[in-house]
Amino acid sequence: MTFLRRLPRPRTLRARLTVGLVVLLAVSCAAVGLAAVVELNGFLTQRLDEQLVQVGTRFPESLEHHGKVPDDHDGDEYGDTRRMATGTFGARLLDGTVTNKGLIRSGDPSADLNVDLSAEDAGRLARVPVDGGPHTVDLSALDDYRVVASAGRDGDVLIVGLPLEPVQATVHRLELVAGVVFGLALVVAGVAGAFWVRWSLRPLSRVAATAARVSELPLASGEVALPPRAPDADPRSEVGRVAAAFNRMLGHVEDALTKRHASEERLRRFAADASHELRTPVASVRGHAELALLHPGPVPPEVTRALHRITAGSARMGEMVDDLLLLARLDAGRPLESRPVDLTHLVLDAVTDARAAGPGHGWTLDLPEDPVTVPGDAHRLQQVLANLLANARVHTPVGTKVMVTLQAAPDAAVLSVQDDGPGVPEDVRPGVFERFTRADHRRRPDAPGGGAGLGLSIVAAVVEAHGGSVGLESSPGATTFRVSLPV
Repeated sequence: MTFLRRLPRPRTLRARLTVGLVVLLAVSCAAVGLAAVVELNGFLTQRLDEQLVQVGTRFPESLEHHGKVPDDHDGDEYGDTRRMATGTFGARLLDGTVTNKGLIRSGDPSADLNVDLSAEDAGRLARVPVDGGPHTVDLSALDDYRVVASAGRDGDVLIVGLPLEPVQATVHRLELVAGVVFGLALVVAGVAGAFWVRWSLRPLSRVAATAARVSELPLASGEVALPPRAPDADPRSEVGRVAAAFNRMLGHVEDALTKRHASEERLRRFAADASHELRTPVASVRGHAELALLHPGPVPPEVTRALHRITAGSARMGEMVDDLLLLARLDAGRPLESRPVDLTHLVLDAVTDARAAGPGHGWTLDLPEDPVTVPGDAHRLQQVLANLLANARVHTPVGTKVMVTLQAAPDAAVLSVQDDGPGVPEDVRPGVFERFTRADHRRRPDAPGGGAGLGLSIVAAVVEAHGGSVGLESSPGATTFRVSLPV
């Protein structure tokens, strides 16, 4: 069983069907060959037994009487061996001891009385049942023999035997021929079966090829044109039913993608239009509030506080409108500006601003000696840095250490923002870069983006628009946002 487990197993359905076909054919051939060999061996052995019966005890009696003619044998001499088959063996035993023995050799009509029998051979002959029935005896000097033991006239035992070598040779030849023929048949059947199975499974291979092409499509990127359907096959076959079901599934997927893309387009247009339309009234509200604060006359403290609240709220709303417009532009695929950007300089400025905004945090820098330059939009990349640092400042307590690391690789610039704060909650991590995701599920007036959960989604969208990637590794005491930008 251990050996069978180590054998390589076919992986594909085509290989399994081919191997199964060859194995079944091999079992059938082995059964046919075994039955033929057993039947032929039994038939030839039976013919040999019949020949033994015809020989009788004349040959061993002639060995006893040394060729003398008895009165009741019509003049036939016991020693007349001209009608004896080549290889006929005769022996006379008295009290379990071989007293006479002889063998008819090829080309010699007379019996050879000088047959060498070992003590073991004599013992085997002595143990042959005296029942007149054929038995098989292995004689070391003569190989396998089929012998018959009969009681003699003088209280002795007369044994006559014929060699099994012709029977065995015929059976062995049949085994050889059957092995060669069945082996060739298995090879031909394996090759032909492989071609037949491959031809029969062509529709399934086409379904697999179509499925592979579908799996390579960016189904989450918006409008997707699915490849042509798998060719139709006989619907009465299993492969045909699989192909038909697969084509129906592709149709459903295409319809769902089309409807989803249309819905996203409507939502994107609504967000862009709403954001665009909100910019003017928000700016107007903020302007009027600031103008009212500049009024030289006496203003009640309650009104002044309300005007400050209106100014702060309109400012946050304006930032949110700008963020929504930015996401709408990025979703629409509008290209960003692409110029050489000194990322080292942007990091220095962003950390300086973060120190001013969060003096209670420990800000450290790890920058390479040489400036790191990437192609991109400097304003948007500065927004990525500002959002990451603001995220580390807002969502960690005072006294948290934040390290900003910039590394230059051969094909990318890697920016890391690491803090030793409490970490991102586990249930928030999978969707941390999605829109409107908030770690504390509460709106905070001092949170970036008005607490709407757009900061990290803007980071992901801008980095993706630059052809880069962003990732998160978080655990209590170690949270790292890592941005990779191609150089």
